Amino acid sequence: MGEDELAEIRRRKMAEMQQQAAVQQQEIDRQQQYDAQMQMALMQILEPEARERLNTIKLTKPDFARAVEQQLVMLAQSGRIKAKITDEQLKVILQQVTPAKREFNIRRKG
Repeated sequence: MGEDELAEIRRRKMAEMQQQAAVQQQEIDRQQQYDAQMQMALMQILEPEARERLNTIKLTKPDFARAVEQQLVMLAQSGRIKAKITDEQLKVILQQVTPAKREFNIRRKG
């Protein structure tokens, strides 16, 4: 391989890496914009105490909290939520969507 070929390979590799970085940055920007829109919608449909509770849940169970947030926003967009959701109402909603816990009993034979 000559130096010209190596330079061409390096140039192509660099262009490919720059393109990948640009795509990743676009995805990050899109995700940030989506998160900002979600937070604005939640501010409109949740009372401050309920929003605080949801943020606390997000610290321990981020996937569960995100699913609840998406459901609440979808309900609001479809017009099924008429007034702001209070903390007590959010507790009821969370109890309804929380999966049932399984109990495991381990017994030793011996």
